[in-house]
Amino acid sequence: MIATGLLVMSCEDFLDVNTDPNNPENVSPDLVLPVGLNYTSGYIGGDRQLNHLGSMMMYSYGEAEGFDWYDAEFNYRLSGGFYAQMFQSPYTSSLKQYNVLTNQPEQFGYYNAIGNIMKAYHYQILVDMYGSIPYSNALQRGSNVAPTYDDPQAVYDSLIVQLTDAINTIDQTNSMDNVAQVGVDDAVFGGDMNKWGAFANSIKIRILTRESDVKDAAYINSELANIQNNGYGFITGNVGINPGYIAFESGKQNPYWNDFAIGFDESSDNTYLATPATQFVINFFQGLDDPRLDFIFETPSSGAHNGINQGAKELLASTDDLGPGGVSNFNLPSSFDEFNGPSNATLGEDEGVLRGPEMATIIMTQAELQFNLAELALEGFNVSGTPQSYYEAGITASFQYLGLSASDASDYYTQSTENVSWTSSPNKMNAIHTQKWLGLFGLNMGQVWFDYNRTGYPNADPVGVSSSPIARAPSGFPISLETNETDRPVRLLYPNSEASRNPENVPANSGIDPFTDYIFWAQ
Repeated sequence: MIATGLLVMSCEDFLDVNTDPNNPENVSPDLVLPVGLNYTSGYIGGDRQLNHLGSMMMYSYGEAEGFDWYDAEFNYRLSGGFYAQMFQSPYTSSLKQYNVLTNQPEQFGYYNAIGNIMKAYHYQILVDMYGSIPYSNALQRGSNVAPTYDDPQAVYDSLIVQLTDAINTIDQTNSMDNVAQVGVDDAVFGGDMNKWGAFANSIKIRILTRESDVKDAAYINSELANIQNNGYGFITGNVGINPGYIAFESGKQNPYWNDFAIGFDESSDNTYLATPATQFVINFFQGLDDPRLDFIFETPSSGAHNGINQGAKELLASTDDLGPGGVSNFNLPSSFDEFNGPSNATLGEDEGVLRGPEMATIIMTQAELQFNLAELALEGFNVSGTPQSYYEAGITASFQYLGLSASDASDYYTQSTENVSWTSSPNKMNAIHTQKWLGLFGLNMGQVWFDYNRTGYPNADPVGVSSSPIARAPSGFPISLETNETDRPVRLLYPNSEASRNPENVPANSGIDPFTDYIFWAQ
């Protein structure tokens, strides 16, 4: 077997690799992989990246007094400049790295498989935000600087094939001699290709669930059978990226922690201080007797959770303490309390959402997988478990990630409460998506926004809970008080840079209504 050169490197060396994202072909695969994964980590967890965007769209965060942080988000002021990085970043960074991996000689088959899996991961997100995207002739560098845009359904179909091919590549490489082994340069699974196969299957489940209302049942069931037959199963825990993040060093902290908690200079990040929970979220957790609230958000100095609904800051009493010290920001490990200014941090290690500067960025949760399987089971597709068993497993996975126990989860979901207890929930789909919203909180909220656009769920409050002042979409789920729209956007507009660089192919934003032009899976 050929061992890759990075096996003798320490993990922190990966953060010092200065691979030019425009010329990754000049670097060996074992150096390209960690750079691509680090880009993916930032794309999911960084400031104004996917988790942040989804959290704003799904009413997770308000805005503390003294900050003017979220004017465009609260007004739903979409344009070619709004979150343009969500389109630009994958094509100029992560996808370029993974594309290099998919064009290696056959002795690098494991790298090829990982590259295709991660390309599928990113391309699905792009479709879910934009619809038509450059795909079949993208990433060709100078040979095609103006790629055409592919039909989103065709991209989805191709991603399933691509993931199947990646799994087949793993199988084929397993039977070969003299292949390059993936090792510590793999910041996700440490070179465990069985886990990469399981991740590929789990991405397939995400894709199949999202398109389950628009694809033939025979197609969905056929692909589910393929998953069962390939033998890799599904992820058994949360999938995280950690190339060796280092506390309090510039450019080397986890990007989520660095942008939402404590910066490398050991001071509280302004985005952290500006971003409390909405009162609606606090009331929702409390109305369901949900202990996860204290593992996600801190209790301010008043001793009681306090939030601010989106756009409500100016409508609340002037005597209310709405500054960072008076509202519920993210709870942090108590070991970092000295750096955290107004925080009342109480968590231990490996608890909560923001766990420290050296934590992994979670790119898929076990909870999401279980809720996706619950939905497929509820719709009658051929999965092995029952909707209730998957639903309760999703809640349990969320509890355990935050630092609670399986017993805590059982005590919670056996309450006779709608959208908590399976048997007490008359609208099972709403229950699944309510718990998916709560279960992915602060981790993968982009996925929750996509599912809301597709299903209209979640759409209900706990009985007897008021969150005034508040505005509502027709579904019943809150929207910002600052917007004149009746619901949140269902997609993003293409960045202005595309209109300049690729005007013949990019769909014109003037012909797109981001509030009514749904992605294909919601039509």
